[in-house]
Amino acid sequence: MSVLAVRRLEVGGMGPAAAALLGLGAALAVLPGHQGIPCPLRTATGIPCPFCGTTTSVEETFRLDPGGALAANPAGLAVVAAAAALLALRPAAVRISPPAILLALAVMWIFELVRFSIL
Repeated sequence: MSVLAVRRLEVGGMGPAAAALLGLGAALAVLPGHQGIPCPLRTATGIPCPFCGTTTSVEETFRLDPGGALAANPAGLAVVAAAAALLALRPAAVRISPPAILLALAVMWIFELVRFSIL
């Protein structure tokens, strides 16, 4: 099988993880004064990783602030939507494209570098 080939990812057992993400995301949105999770890469180098702002984005999604969620990291909205879809649709598997995942990570990283005025 080629590295570029679309692959089947078994997700049948991910319902509890999706439910935990949604439950914790909802709880985070109502907790006052939490400090967030520091990014190890940004802490060590000053350069944000592609996932910087995802926790804030999930939190803003649950606060029904899509603009704030998009400004923090658009991936947060996608994570919440994917978790909700896993719970609602209960698929046994999904098809993923490794090049699409790499492209998404590259776009997320460029977004963060622009957001932090590095690019």
